[in-house]
Amino acid sequence: MRQLLLVSAIAATLLLSGCSLGKKGTRPDANVGDTSAVTAGAADSDAVSSSAGMVGGGEDAEGPTGALLSRRIIYFDYDSAEIRADSQEVVTAHARYLANNPATRVRLEGHADERGSREYNIGLGERRAQAVRRVLMLQGVGEAQLSTVSYGEERPAVAGSDEDAYAQNRRVEIIYLR
Repeated sequence: MRQLLLVSAIAATLLLSGCSLGKKGTRPDANVGDTSAVTAGAADSDAVSSSAGMVGGGEDAEGPTGALLSRRIIYFDYDSAEIRADSQEVVTAHARYLANNPATRVRLEGHADERGSREYNIGLGERRAQAVRRVLMLQGVGEAQLSTVSYGEERPAVAGSDEDAYAQNRRVEIIYLR
């Protein structure tokens, strides 16, 4: 099963790396990561879900509180799926909480700014969600606790076409589920 996922990830990576220049002449991502993805359901056909799958029918829960745990958005640099140093502590806090609460599940929602093609941004959002997922799993979170989805540029946090808006739209949101 892992070999099949690895082959799928490599194939998806090759497809994404072969994409042409996106909107406004932006360059493809240099940080190609794990993109083991399948198309999500018809209700949200522009999203991509990981092999862990979408959590069907799960409502958003309030989740844990605390200085770091109340922060549930991980921001990324332009055209990058590498978790920034200023977010490492937040991801680690969520990993500790989830590892100590194995019945708790989260959905990692990857997003991108509007630069780049729609297809490229779906892939970039997925790589960002997978990057957070890998760090959580390396710190003891169970695979069954995590699901990922990419919305690409389709669900911006902030409207606008300037660097401030772009910076807020390049993110992964950690959504606690009931």
